[in-house]
Amino acid sequence: MSTLKERIRDRALELGFDAIGFAAAGRAPHADAFHAWIDAGLNGEMAWLGREPERRCDPRLVVPGARSLIVVGFSYFVADPPADLWNDPLRGRVARYAWGPDYHTQLEPGLKALAAFIREEAGTAAQARYYVDTGPVLERAWAARAGLGFIGKNSLLIRPGTGSYLFLGVILTDVEVEPDPGAIDKGATLPADAVDGVSRTGTCGSCRRCLDICPTHAFPSAYILDSRRCISYLTIELRGAIPEPLRAKMGNWVYGCDECQSVCPWVRQYSKPREHPFLRADPETMAPFLPDLLALDEEGFRRRFRGTPLKRAKRSGLLRNAAVALGNSGKSEAVPALERAARDADPLIREHADWALRRMALR
Repeated sequence: MSTLKERIRDRALELGFDAIGFAAAGRAPHADAFHAWIDAGLNGEMAWLGREPERRCDPRLVVPGARSLIVVGFSYFVADPPADLWNDPLRGRVARYAWGPDYHTQLEPGLKALAAFIREEAGTAAQARYYVDTGPVLERAWAARAGLGFIGKNSLLIRPGTGSYLFLGVILTDVEVEPDPGAIDKGATLPADAVDGVSRTGTCGSCRRCLDICPTHAFPSAYILDSRRCISYLTIELRGAIPEPLRAKMGNWVYGCDECQSVCPWVRQYSKPREHPFLRADPETMAPFLPDLLALDEEGFRRRFRGTPLKRAKRSGLLRNAAVALGNSGKSEAVPALERAARDADPLIREHADWALRRMALR
């Protein structure tokens, strides 16, 4: 007869998840490092990360009596768009995770069903609370502890055989489930089976491609991300003006950034296009035409990005980002769109359009 753990694993795979792991509840791996990261202000304006940090570090403070964490992974890798889209300076770039509908709405039904299955199998009194990137849980640390992969130098979870393009979901439960062996933690010594500086057994080895590729130098050291310099933070989480010294370094990214993932040997070797109805390859989502973005009014923005991750940036933020990207394009065709944006009612958009026009004049 199968064990509870085996039944949960089988059900998760039936629900479409690509990976599942189990960990015993306790204080999170690297909790002290998280506290230090918050104390250094590296979370920027993401103030919610600093609220009750110890609660975020210990799931037993979230679900009293929690005994186990169940972590699932879902690959969102979609093949690159045609090269002419990536290479068109009048088009923006959007992080791969945002090419489809909002992943929260896509993954939550599966996690809800898995949590209900756990309660049904373990008894109706069992607790099973689930989160998809929204709760006070250090998902990547627990995913590594549960054996889904290891934390790379870019601070992301890397799963051997899959890469780092993974959505993570977590279930906290008071049901005791046998934990999985944890993944190999970050290693400083280059293993003997490494190829081109990259370990084949679960570490980054001597590779530092992700650190070196970052346009804004957001990694003060390996495994440490300064969110305040990260393009993903600047284009999504930051609500005000983007610091001027960073604007010219942002290229044509308008929502998120995949630079530190795209050069990772684990990603380049193992990521394979995922087939799933909600993962779609729409050129206008992957690489939106920037003058069209700057022409969006509030209603047009809501209509175009309803139900997608891009709505999080709001019109003000996305058009701010589009203005910066056009300023970096060096194309004279961008000037009319920027001149219109420089008259926008939103002062944030006007400021960045003015900057872009000045940058164009100096090129």
